[in-house]
Amino acid sequence: MTTQESTYARTPNRRPKSRFYARRKVCAFCVNAAESKKSGSGDREANQIDYKNVEMLRKYVSDRYKIKTKRRTGTCSKCQRALATAIKRARFLALLPYTPNHQGVYTGTR
Repeated sequence: MTTQESTYARTPNRRPKSRFYARRKVCAFCVNAAESKKSGSGDREANQIDYKNVEMLRKYVSDRYKIKTKRRTGTCSKCQRALATAIKRARFLALLPYTPNHQGVYTGTR
């Protein structure tokens, strides 16, 4: 008799162990706020979420101009809500496009 165990003897609910694990991302806004508070520097503009800072907001929008999830960006829930609000305000004021087709090129008759 063989001592090899049958493949059916394993529990079906158990997932195979993976070699890699996802490192937990840290919220960039909270870390910068804590560092500036600790150092006492007045550089609050660099770590605030503002709808007028379009370069910063573009990092959190996909190539199809959809808001990236907090799982992909690593932001905390509080900052993700503020970020979504800022992106929506920037879209409303035409600082960011809604879709790739809305690049600001008007080809109308008037």
